[in-house]
Amino acid sequence: MKPTVFIHTNDKQMVGAVVGRHSLKRNSAKPDAFDVRITRREDFPFFDEFEGRKFLRSGGWRTWRNDDLQSFTPVRFMPPELMGYQGRAIVIDPDVFAAGDINGLFERDMEGKAVMARPRGGHNGRNDYIASSVMLLDCAKLTHWNVRKQFEDLFAGKLDYEDWVILAREPKGSVGFLENEWNDFDRLSHKTRLLHNTKRLTQPWKTGLPIDFTSRIPLVSKFLPENGIRLWGKYKKHPDPRQEAFFFALLKECVETGQISRQEIETEMRHNHVRHDALDVIARAPSLDRLMVDVRAA
Repeated sequence: MKPTVFIHTNDKQMVGAVVGRHSLKRNSAKPDAFDVRITRREDFPFFDEFEGRKFLRSGGWRTWRNDDLQSFTPVRFMPPELMGYQGRAIVIDPDVFAAGDINGLFERDMEGKAVMARPRGGHNGRNDYIASSVMLLDCAKLTHWNVRKQFEDLFAGKLDYEDWVILAREPKGSVGFLENEWNDFDRLSHKTRLLHNTKRLTQPWKTGLPIDFTSRIPLVSKFLPENGIRLWGKYKKHPDPRQEAFFFALLKECVETGQISRQEIETEMRHNHVRHDALDVIARAPSLDRLMVDVRAA
């Protein structure tokens, strides 16, 4: 089995996943050396069994909703099972886009680690926070990853969601660290290899849409049965116009190459998954090659 990049998503973020897939192949010198697979939360019916039930998160209890914008997150732990616990896999969120060659990650020495990811100490009040939104995996060393079992443990109070997603329960010494450029949080520079539009409020393809996610408050969650605040208002424009241009230049290429049609984008616009002026923004999107020359020169 070829090394495989898994983009985990749900239907709300499907356009981002398609753009991410295109970016990985487009910006690789050896695009045939790896596969890309999009895995949707909707592809795994067992999630439906837990709709409306309480699970443990940051010491408090929340209600699982399959229509939440982030309901795809548990799927990021599925690749070792899907690879038959063999070979290497990379997993990325659907708001991660390649600006460099992903083979540079596949080919690196993992120094015996089972997982490599970017550390983010202090985020959400956790000094041990590791961002699992981009991970390099040695699947043979991850036979203890069984998503259905781990998901069930959340609802039984045996596993805290926060500990799960930041890899806090992984065996000591099994997690290695990636450089920032392999999971660059809302920063596009000449060093960036994987751009992550991680700030949901300013994701470039959602500007102007009604906010459809819940803001979590990890530090006070143990005191709140429903540890989240539903935000009102609209998604904001990304503060870096180059990142908006980067996304829409990639999306334009997806349309031109038939990976997504104008009709599909119009459907996503009607569902409020993509900003309503997306086709206009595509029409004026710059050449990606020209844009990247400017980024590398900055």
